[in-house]
Amino acid sequence: MGPLGGVRVVELVGLGPGPFCGMLLADMGADVLRVDRVESARALDRSRPATNPMDPGKASVALDLKAADGVETFLRLAESADACVEVFRPGVAERLGIGPEPCLARNPRLVYGRLTGWGQEGEYAPRAGHDIDYIALAGALEPLGRAGAPPTPPINVLGDFAGGGMLLAFGIACALFERERTGLGQVIDAAMVDGAALMLTPFYAARASGFWGERGTNLLDTGAHFYEVYETADARFVAVGAIEPKFYNELLDGLGIDADELGPQMDRTTWPASKARLAAVFRTRTRDEWCALFAGRDACVAPVLTPLEAVDHPHNRTRGTFMELGGVPQPAPAPRFSRTPGAVHGPASHAGDDAERALESWGFDPSEVVELRERGVLL
Repeated sequence: MGPLGGVRVVELVGLGPGPFCGMLLADMGADVLRVDRVESARALDRSRPATNPMDPGKASVALDLKAADGVETFLRLAESADACVEVFRPGVAERLGIGPEPCLARNPRLVYGRLTGWGQEGEYAPRAGHDIDYIALAGALEPLGRAGAPPTPPINVLGDFAGGGMLLAFGIACALFERERTGLGQVIDAAMVDGAALMLTPFYAARASGFWGERGTNLLDTGAHFYEVYETADARFVAVGAIEPKFYNELLDGLGIDADELGPQMDRTTWPASKARLAAVFRTRTRDEWCALFAGRDACVAPVLTPLEAVDHPHNRTRGTFMELGGVPQPAPAPRFSRTPGAVHGPASHAGDDAERALESWGFDPSEVVELRERGVLL
């Protein structure tokens, strides 16, 4: 069943961070019901399989939340839910009639999770934005990248997924734990600008103290020659993270470089020349040749794999890091639990494909489901 077996979650469908939060909860055994928009569901091409990697294991209904019957249907779902994932801009849920107040009035034990980019208040709260904007305002984008180059956005993993969806999943788990003591739910304000800032916790103090310098000049941001990505003879790459002296010595020994040739490891004035030396050596062999050479050494060297290569790497296969669902590779549930392991319960489905079964399992009579369909409130 997973550690969250028996927990019921209503997920208002939005872009990536909300479904990712729902996926994390579903992977851990929660019964997650996606609530899609009727208009979006009608536009789907149902001749093609549903392949959204964040939807497997979830049931789905498509509701018209602009209709009174659609709002009432949602509130009835909230009555028997343990948690709700809401992904609208501040004020939208209230205008629809499905905000925290009516939901908690129906179910005081409900954990109402709100996921936004800017948060529920503040100057930017009503504005549009995306991951790159949130991490920029958080001070989390400026440090990322190489010296002398513009900041490099880490695709949308830092704000949307780590600082957004995962943050809300953690918040929901915490609120459910707290509810065991008080019997009461609460509202969670999970903002990606907050989450992105949280991910960089050590670096604010480090920059303020002067320990951490400008972008791309530091120990962990490609400033150092022993923490860098190097191109190999076949135009692929290896990642090097040999920080500790014993690992650094193993690295140099594997490369055939005398430590005296480079100077003291932590002498920053020597880093650019040392990096050029290592780069020249790494270009003499292919990526896989270097991996074979370092296979028996603790030198903190790893191949830089593409997502598809990662699926087939022996280490990941041994651990079961990835799985295949509907012919599509995707990460397996994590973290691992000894007694109550997570699992993906079924493939992805199109919006509303299993509405009858889903609503009946949430306490709706079959005749009510038929009536909702006839009124056009439910697809």
